[in-house]
Amino acid sequence: MNRYATLILLGLALGLGIPLLLGGVAAMERLAQAPLWLYPAGIAMVFGCWLFNAARIRVMLTALAHPMSLGRSLGVIMATDFAVCATPASSGGPVVFVHLLHRHGLPVARAAALYALGQLLDLFFFLSALIPLTLYLLWQPGELHVAWPLLTLAALLGLGLGLSWAVARWYRPVLLWGGRLLRRLRVSPARRRRLARGLLRFRATLRFMLSLPRSRLLGLYALCVGHWLLRYSILYVVVLALEEQLSWAYGFLAQMLALSAGQLSLLPGGSGGVELGFSALLAPYLDAATLGAVMLLWRFFTYWWYLIAGAPVFAHLAGRALWRRLSGHIP
Repeated sequence: MNRYATLILLGLALGLGIPLLLGGVAAMERLAQAPLWLYPAGIAMVFGCWLFNAARIRVMLTALAHPMSLGRSLGVIMATDFAVCATPASSGGPVVFVHLLHRHGLPVARAAALYALGQLLDLFFFLSALIPLTLYLLWQPGELHVAWPLLTLAALLGLGLGLSWAVARWYRPVLLWGGRLLRRLRVSPARRRRLARGLLRFRATLRFMLSLPRSRLLGLYALCVGHWLLRYSILYVVVLALEEQLSWAYGFLAQMLALSAGQLSLLPGGSGGVELGFSALLAPYLDAATLGAVMLLWRFFTYWWYLIAGAPVFAHLAGRALWRRLSGHIP
């Protein structure tokens, strides 16, 4: 058995085992009480998230004179999200995104710049949402256990945005330092020149996108906000369907912390870390059986469904060769 198969099996064991150990047989009984309307509603919300991101791709590609149909852009998003969920630390996402846009005719450096722009928009949204919500929780004595970790996360997001701006602003020293490092690593001059040209094209594309009319940039940001508000509302809908109560704001912040903790597990989808963080944050509000059922339903919509629905799309658009490349580089 190769290492990737081992990671998959471990992720499955943790992703299913932790909720079941937490809630036991009672969690399965609570799961059976979920109304049937919840499943099409949750899947529709995920599909809405994909449509928001597909629209983002279309807007960005149209600005670069490489228009893409809605169906094709939706396929790119579904295949990319599949790779994000199927690889450790979401490492396959940018590879698949850049590969599919390159096949559409976009140079690799430009495709990478569009992916980076999407990530920057996401970071800006999370930072702008975290700061007011965290300050609000600091005034609520019962919520201090989550406010301080969120404040730390906000500081890290701000640091990430600041470093991105600094690298873009002072790119020449960065390129010179990178060139010296590659020379010490005995990378050939031809390859160093190719990398430098690619980085300059990457920066030029990112700068061009950020210079678009304000209305178009606001439209991109609105699509980003719509995606994340809809995706982070799935937990709220799941809890309501089981006739329990949970603050939407607290659920939003709890998901952010749980998913951030999941990245530390280095397993596909953050299995293990996500479940542990999720259970720790929601245990004060839900009993063990309900918490186990909620966790299974939430992970089904926000993780397993991404794999189930995205796998055939990935196979059609990316193919077996790219999958072997992704799984073959798992350490």
